[in-house]
Amino acid sequence: MQHNPFVWSEIYVQDMARARKFYETVLAIKLEDHPVPADMQMEMLFFPAQMEAPGSGGALVKMEGVPSGMGGTLAYFGSEDCAIEAARVEAAGGKIFKPKFSIGEYGAIALCHDTEGNLFGLHSMK
Repeated sequence: MQHNPFVWSEIYVQDMARARKFYETVLAIKLEDHPVPADMQMEMLFFPAQMEAPGSGGALVKMEGVPSGMGGTLAYFGSEDCAIEAARVEAAGGKIFKPKFSIGEYGAIALCHDTEGNLFGLHSMK
């Protein structure tokens, strides 16, 4: 079976409550609590996902010793029109890095910073 190379993404955070509020506000979703064994010493909130649907799932993760902020990974969230979610970013406590711009035949993206200092992308075909 052929599939896309990414099957899961984790966005590391320092303040789970603040990050939850940010992503639930910007993406207009509800993150799902996920119990984690106590010996793992971490917190996780899952983005809503269906395993049979295209794309990948992911989670917010708070783990001792794993910083949030600028790094080598950039996660993109899909949408109908990325300008809609981007318009919610600053009110939710984040910052717009680059407002919506065209990437040609591949649609458009906006780049934003969340409340934890992570850079993330929003993508749409419009």
